[in-house]
This record gives sequence, structure tokens and C-alpha cells, in this order.
Amino acid sequence: MPHASLPRSPHTSRHLPAVALCALLAGAVLSPALPAGPAAAQEAPAANTVNAAPNASRTYAPPSFRDLARTQVDTVVNISSTQAPQASGGGRLPEGMDVPPGSPLEEFFREFRNRQRGGQPNGTPESGPNGGPGGGPGGGPGGLPSMALGSGFIIDPSGLIVTNSHVVADAAEISVTLHDGTRLPAKLVGSDAPTDLALLKVESDKPLAAAHWGDSETVEVGDWVVAIGNPFGLGGSVTAGILSARARDIQQGPYDEYLQTDAAINRGNSGGPLYDAGGAVIGINTAIYSPTGGSVGIGFAIPSSLAKPIIDQLKDGGKVRRGWLGVQVQRVTPDIAESLGMDGTGGALVTSVSPDSPAATAGLRQGDVITAFDGKPLEQMRELPRLVASTEIGRDVPLSVLRGGKQESVQVTLGELRNEPQQLAMSGSSGAPRSAQPEESKSALGLKLAPLTPGLRETFSIGEDVAGVVVTEVEGDSVASQRGLDLGDVIVEAGQEPVSTPADLESRIAKAKEQGRKTLLMLVSRGGDLRYVPLPLDGNKG
Repeated sequence: MPHASLPRSPHTSRHLPAVALCALLAGAVLSPALPAGPAAAQEAPAANTVNAAPNASRTYAPPSFRDLARTQVDTVVNISSTQAPQASGGGRLPEGMDVPPGSPLEEFFREFRNRQRGGQPNGTPESGPNGGPGGGPGGGPGGLPSMALGSGFIIDPSGLIVTNSHVVADAAEISVTLHDGTRLPAKLVGSDAPTDLALLKVESDKPLAAAHWGDSETVEVGDWVVAIGNPFGLGGSVTAGILSARARDIQQGPYDEYLQTDAAINRGNSGGPLYDAGGAVIGINTAIYSPTGGSVGIGFAIPSSLAKPIIDQLKDGGKVRRGWLGVQVQRVTPDIAESLGMDGTGGALVTSVSPDSPAATAGLRQGDVITAFDGKPLEQMRELPRLVASTEIGRDVPLSVLRGGKQESVQVTLGELRNEPQQLAMSGSSGAPRSAQPEESKSALGLKLAPLTPGLRETFSIGEDVAGVVVTEVEGDSVASQRGLDLGDVIVEAGQEPVSTPADLESRIAKAKEQGRKTLLMLVSRGGDLRYVPLPLDGNKG
């Protein structure tokens, strides 16, 4: 989602004194020295120290990363992968170059970009997830093969290289170029799409310089970080910034926990390392937010705490094995917490339990709120999929569960995740009011409801295993419409009790009001998928 540019004041720098402006351009700061360390600020040689005034402020240079760059640049590689050709789709210009179709400049810019990245004529540029900075799959226009360009880093002198999965996805050929220009063919050891990680292997007649892992958990917001990579084919580029934020969820998958940095990351940086000030790899650059296609100071890296165990599994067996609980969950919103009598919004609300799953065997139920996993409190719902996936298969794990207003303990033996199920129960969207009401329909909370009949099941394609009352109309300006309820939805439960008739729902509404509740929690089935929807009883849309 693009961000609006900040208004630019014509007076922002116009009135800065000349001396101050020179100091800004030179990068000097008039402040105490940075703490000593591998990338600590180096004291600048004093100019004219003999004639300096006794009380004059000392000038210090900004931090230097020259030692880090000198020792680590040889561990970073350029990665190019060739994808099989696809059917002709026209001569699409590389993203970010807006030239009218048919313009004489179109071919010029295309060939310029491909010469810059060593690609084939008419090839397409790399593109990572979420506007990311790396290569992706897909054939070139006109049935020609396309090339994707990215970065990687060596983790073992024998030739093991880490990169992003999207850099080498669907690749027919992969090649690696070392910092000294040596070009080597690479073999894919294994990849993991959910975390966007891949491991490659090259054969070299001499040991290769290797980077070492750091601990991303020890890096704090505001700490210096350095990225080395291959932006736009310019290998060995070094950029620096700070860690801007931790644990970012950018909606790329169930295991999102990205580090955010303002170090310049562009297309081609994907798969490259993000270092801490000591030269240890604490992240793998994988995505950027960019309305323009270039760096705007918002880049994302997979933390080493998540990446290293995945890479170790790929190294050992070429694939990743994950723990499996067998539930679908959704976030506990303030309205849901109020309707359940909870004090906070921590935990994961169980919307369904898979048959014959570890959760079903352990006795987990729909409507339970998992508040802790293996002794770790769940402050946010999205923590649960990561914790489950990273736990040893076959291990017995205690769960803390809120059920019927009481805390209970459940012991579960984790299974192995075979396929990647949808872990989150997503909220639906509402459309324009529609109507399909039978004679016995009743109205409540902006909804018209009817018992499930064979005719309504056929009309809305509702399975025989779904029980409840069906929504036949939604008032356009109602809170029910705002919360995403729509025609054909089936209300299965209200107040965590089953409903089979509109009268049952009316009874649950009256009971919730008697108990002083402000919202009524309803379990809704849409297309066989279940989710909880809290509806305010006073009709206030908030």
C-alpha cells in the first residue's frame, strides 16, 4: 500500500548556515563518540589542532564499516538463475521504467538493464515478494528464457550457499559468481517456500571464504546493521543503516517475523546477508516496501534465529519437517475478548479442529482459546504457528486453554505437518445487500435468518454436515454488514452454544443482554470455513 509523500517545505534547508550545511554533507556530527566495538566510530584526525580554541568541540567521524566490508565481501556471491521459456506475452518493459509502448527508448532500456545484469536480450527483471528485491520465476516474453538475479552468502568453505527460495524458484540452471569473478554452476540442495529460504552447493578447487551466523535475538532496535549484495547487478555493494523494527508481519506467510532495516536494499539484494556490527549474519534480506521499485528505507530480512534451523534441516535432508497441531485459529479481538469474559486479547481462538489430528486426540475443542504453548504465553495469535512448526515432532507439549471461562491444561503430542494448511481464519467481506428470504425468516442484529432447508442448502451450496441458521439478507448499513456477514453465511453457534432456528439466536441474544454482555460471539460457516464474528448487541458500528 503506497504511502503518501511528506510535503516538502521550501524552507527546509534554505536557511541553514553554510558551515552547518557543509557538516551535514560531510557526514560529520558534533556529539560524543560512539561506543568502542568492531564497527565503532573512529576519531577523525583533528584539523589545525595547534590553533584550535581551548574550548572548541571535538569533531568525530561517523562509524566506519571498512573492516567488516573487507572481511565479509568475499563471502557474498551473485546468483543468477534461468527459467524455462513461456508463451509469448509481448515485450513487457522492466518494472520501474515507464516508457510508452512502441517508443524507441523501450528496447534501449530493456537491453541496458539486461547488459547490466548479464541477462539475455528481452529478458525480464527479478521481482521478489511484496515488491521484494530479488528474482522470481517465469519465462521471458516471446518464448525466450528469462533470468533472475539475486544474492547469497557462503556458510561453509566446502561451497554451501544460502539465498532466497524465490531467487531460484523453478530454475532450470543456477550459477554463482564469486567476488573475484569466478563463475560456478550451482546445485539446489533444498528450498523452503514458506520461509523463502534455499540452500545451494557449488564445487570449488579451493576452500571458500565463509560467513558465520549471529544471534538475531541479541540485536536491538537502533543497532547498526550492514547489507552486502548484488543490487541491479552491481555486485559487492555495501550499505549500512540501523535495525528499524523487529517481528514485522508483512502477510507473506504463517511464519512472518521479519527484521526491518533502513539500510538500502534494492532488487538483486534478495538472499544477501544482513550483518550486525561485529560481522555476524543476523538476517537474510528478502523483501522491500517500495511504491517506486527502489529503496525507500523499508527493507525486511528473515532473522537468523528463524533461518538457521531451517538451513540446518535443508543441509541434513534437503527438506524441512515441521510440527503439526491440527487447528485453525483466529485473532482474539477486543470484542471477542469481551464476549468471552477475557481480560486481554492474548491467545489464539480455535475455530476448527481437524479430525484425527493431534489436537483432536488431545481433546481440544472449537471455541477454546489457547493462551500458552509449552509454557510460553501467547501474546499474539500469530506466535502459535511459528512455535508449533519449530517444535520437535512427537514431543509432548502442554497447552494452557481457556474453556468456558476457566483455565485448563491440555497435553498434546505433536504430529508432522504434511501439507501447508491455512493456519489463520480470515475475516470475510460484505457486499451489497441481497435477499433470498423464505416465509419463516426472522430479523435480528441487522440480519434476516431462516432454518436450513434442502432448498437453501442447494441455493447457497451448503454442505450436509453444516448445521445452523442461514443468513438470507443483510441490511446494508448494519453492524452485521460492517463485520463482514453476507448472504448465505450459516450461523452455527451464538454465545458458544449451537443454534438451529432463528428463535435459538433470539434466545442467545436475550441471554447475553441479561449477563451484561456488550457483544455476542457467533461462529459462522462460509463455504465450509469457520470463523468467529463478534456482533455488538446495541447495534453500534463503532
